[in-house]
Amino acid sequence: MSVLHRFLKAAACAGAAALSISAAHAATLQISPVMVDLPAGAISSGLTLRNSGDKPIYGQVRVFRWSQANGDDALTPTQDVVASPPLIEINARGEQLVRLVRTTPALDGAEQTYRVLIDELPEPDDTQANGVAIRLRYSVPVFVEAGNGQIGEPKLAWHIQRNDAGMTLVVENAGRRRAQIASVELVNSAGEAVEINKGLLGYALAGSGRQWQLSLPPATNLAGPLKIRAAINSVKTEAAVLSR
Repeated sequence: MSVLHRFLKAAACAGAAALSISAAHAATLQISPVMVDLPAGAISSGLTLRNSGDKPIYGQVRVFRWSQANGDDALTPTQDVVASPPLIEINARGEQLVRLVRTTPALDGAEQTYRVLIDELPEPDDTQANGVAIRLRYSVPVFVEAGNGQIGEPKLAWHIQRNDAGMTLVVENAGRRRAQIASVELVNSAGEAVEINKGLLGYALAGSGRQWQLSLPPATNLAGPLKIRAAINSVKTEAAVLSR
């Protein structure tokens, strides 16, 4: 039985196997691009996977529909976009092109959102692996433009929820385009800024919402009407924050 055949057989058992992620495994897989935007008229795009290490990399590639419910992300298996090949073997210092192919037309209205999960798996002859163990997982967002090509900009409303657990930052997006949210600060009535996150905080998808529990020092001053400063789709933005 060939190495690749043993790998394919092992990967087919992944649904019944216990999954684990080992932070000790050094990452040698490089993915380009890190975000995919598909115009309404395009039926395919591609990801280039590069192995910068000295050993082969084995993995599986799956596509999920990405939505948001109850303030959190949700992933659902889909065939609207398929990855080819779904199972990969990348030689040392080699690369692999993975095609992302749409099987359904773009819908009018809001953009459609997906996540491509790339799981790096142990070598087929790794006897230490119990079942199929995921070493590292990579997640690439995929956005498909609405069929009419007119989605405009995100329309965000910001809220602060206060309860016994602390404070929660809530953002609702009434627009038809996602909002990538980064470099977030809360600004109190005295003009003092409280840093929430330096880099990427997350996304508020079209027609959806997202929330994050805030971990702030007890002495943080959030008195008076609040404003939020953030980079929304890389554009610096300032907006009012309402309390609930």
